Amino acid sequence: MSLSEIAARIEAACVKAGRAPDAAQLIAVSKVQPLERVTAVLDQGHRLFGENRVQEAAGKWPDLRDQYGDIDVHLIGPLQSNKTRQAMELFQAIHSVDRPKLAKTIARLAQEMGHCPDIFLQINTGEEPQKAGVLPAETDAFVDECRGLDLPIQGLMCIPPVDEEPSLHFALLAKLANRNGLDGLSMGMSGDFESAIALGATHVRVGSAIFGERTAHA
Repeated sequence: MSLSEIAARIEAACVKAGRAPDAAQLIAVSKVQPLERVTAVLDQGHRLFGENRVQEAAGKWPDLRDQYGDIDVHLIGPLQSNKTRQAMELFQAIHSVDRPKLAKTIARLAQEMGHCPDIFLQINTGEEPQKAGVLPAETDAFVDECRGLDLPIQGLMCIPPVDEEPSLHFALLAKLANRNGLDGLSMGMSGDFESAIALGATHVRVGSAIFGERTAHA
């Protein structure tokens, strides 16, 4: 599907939900994609991308920024504490702040570096033991703790369980965000971004629908 088709579907979903046409931003998830696919999307004018790994992003985006100018890159994958400084230098937003220790590390480095990316807190809406994120019941306390650290919290993020109806998780995330006075909702992927937008998503993470499925050798 073309970038313009995805953008048109996002805009239509916003309007259908009674929201402004530009209420949801498209994060083009460029992780593990061949460089030529990424530059093809850049050549069409898109400037907001998502990456899963700090190392991969570090090997890609500094050169592309030199070539294309300002590009916003958001970290949507897990962040190890020892990669935090590098992540804060590379990314404009981190969507995967999922534990107090990481929040404290970011806060300490923000004081030292004089800047901090936008922060989304990852919520484990499905309460899956293998998945990162704080539990729904712990969300309010985690938001309070991060605010106490002066972190620029923009909103919440979730990745619904693969075998459950995603809209139930989107609705839960929206409720948690609203209760804590947060506007940002990072939710929805290639297969379900329209239902995420209907429930208030402000950032949708779309990879395969834009770039195509990753080939084995890519």
